Amino acid sequence: MGEAWLVRHGATEWSEAGRHTSTTDVPLTPAGEDAARTIAARLQGHDFALVLTSPMTRARRTAALAGFASAAVDDDLREWDYGDYEGVTTEEIRESVPGWTVFSHPCPGGETASQVGARLDRVVARCRGAGGDALLFGHGHALRVLAARWLGLPVEDGRLFVLQTATLSVLGDERETPALLRWNS
Repeated sequence: MGEAWLVRHGATEWSEAGRHTSTTDVPLTPAGEDAARTIAARLQGHDFALVLTSPMTRARRTAALAGFASAAVDDDLREWDYGDYEGVTTEEIRESVPGWTVFSHPCPGGETASQVGARLDRVVARCRGAGGDALLFGHGHALRVLAARWLGLPVEDGRLFVLQTATLSVLGDERETPALLRWNS
């Protein structure tokens, strides 16, 4: 069985401010670009059977800076669509919806947890069928859901996998059991 190597995009002004960013195409900050370049050394020399990226510029730019400019764009890797909460922080949302999280409450005008899970299940299936390791460039909440689904957990358990920008995580198997091999490195 192959592994799934996950790279969250480098920092953007919105990620640094805690603003939910899905459909808005925010560029990497200079520091985000520098951090994305450091990922290249950790990926160098590794053979990947499948390399995919979200269509958003921040993910595609991270892929390019990490040495994978030719990564295939996969719309299923896009971030959770926050709908009316696009550009809004959790603290601002909680002023009108106490206790809100993307994993426990709806995003008006956006995607449901089951919709996000269905498309990330398709990514997991593509990784499992790749015939080797897969490298994925994506976003915080979507990659957290992907990790949960890889492990056979419900979408909502993505809340357990906090993911920083410009980090590398690896999912794989221990014998026949899906496993978390490395997280947020």
